[in-house]
This record gives sequence, C-alpha cells and structure tokens, in this order.
Amino acid sequence: MQWTLVVPLKPLARAKSRLSDTAAGALRPELALAFAQDTVAAALACSAVKDVAVVTDDVRAGRELALLGAHIVPDEPRGGLNAALKHAAAAVRSSRPEAPVAALNADLPALRPLELARVLDAAAEFPRAFLADAAGAGTTLLTAAPGNALRPEFGENSRSRHHASGARELRLHEVDSVRQDVDTGADLRAALALGVGPRTAQVAAGLLTEGA
Repeated sequence: MQWTLVVPLKPLARAKSRLSDTAAGALRPELALAFAQDTVAAALACSAVKDVAVVTDDVRAGRELALLGAHIVPDEPRGGLNAALKHAAAAVRSSRPEAPVAALNADLPALRPLELARVLDAAAEFPRAFLADAAGAGTTLLTAAPGNALRPEFGENSRSRHHASGARELRLHEVDSVRQDVDTGADLRAALALGVGPRTAQVAAGLLTEGA
C-alpha cells in the first residue's frame, strides 16, 4: 500500500514559538521551514509513500516545498490544525476516493524513510492508526485506510484523544525518527542526536554560531 501524506504547516512567522529559549525570533521561521523541508524530502524518499500534500497558506513555504515535489493545498478553512487536515484529506480524496491517507507532522527533521515505511506498513493492518510522539502525550502520525475518514484529534494530549476515537496505537520499536518532533530546545537537541536532514543541520549550525 502506498500512502498520500498530508503535512500541515502554519505560517512560518507564527511557527515554533516554544523554541524562543533556544532560537532568536528571526531564526525560528528558518528552523520551521528547514524542519518541513527535511520532513517532506524524507517522506518522498519513502517506498511506502505515493505523494505528499502540504496544507499551508505560507507563500514561501509552499514555494520551497513544491520544489521538493510536494503538492500544496491552501488552508482554506483557516480553522486550526485539525480543520486543515480534514480539508487536505478531502482534497486528496476528491480525485482519488480510495487513497490511503496519513497525517504527518511537519517538524520531524530526523525522519528516516525506512523507519517511516515500517510505521506505514504496520498501519496498513488497521482502519485507522497512530504513532505517539517521543514525549508520549502527542501524536506524530495518524493514518486512515481506504474507506475510513481521517478524523484527526491533534493538539494537547492527542495520544489519548486518538485512542478514544478508536484509532489503533502502533507500538513499534526502533522508529525514533518518526516520533521525534521538535517543539522545544530539548526536542531539537534530541533530533540533532538522532541525525537531522541537511537543511536543519545548516540552520542549526547557524544557531550554534549565534550562541557562541
């Protein structure tokens, strides 16, 4: 089974506010874009992925991610993360009704294609499934097999909400790169330890220089 991934990305100017203790205001949009670029590039290199749709209204991010091969879906609802994901999933299925769809966080800069393939292959066994984040309270991936609505419940404590919605939690080992999203400075250090993609590595190098 090959999946269409839906990746939500808020406007870069408002992204990653919780990194303020680690990165200056001017650098946070650059980090957010780098995270998304490395996430999308790794996803498109995954054998289990057919294509990637990024839902965003950020013109710069849309342009840069389209250059990588992503389809850009405007965030027409502008009603928050879950509304954006529902809109993008509906846009995908308007042309391919039986497409398996998965929502993937845009802040997985250490993402490895082989680990993502393992998660998606495991998810194919269930109508809906999800993977908890490294912190244990959130979600980095939610899947919906053909014939099933995505029904995203991202946000605070999304792990428990996705459980309550009937999605099956995927309890896999050695898929750390798919779990390690980046919201805080500690998260960024953990991702760097795993090994991030080239764009995040370049921006992070500038962050280290800035702090020197």
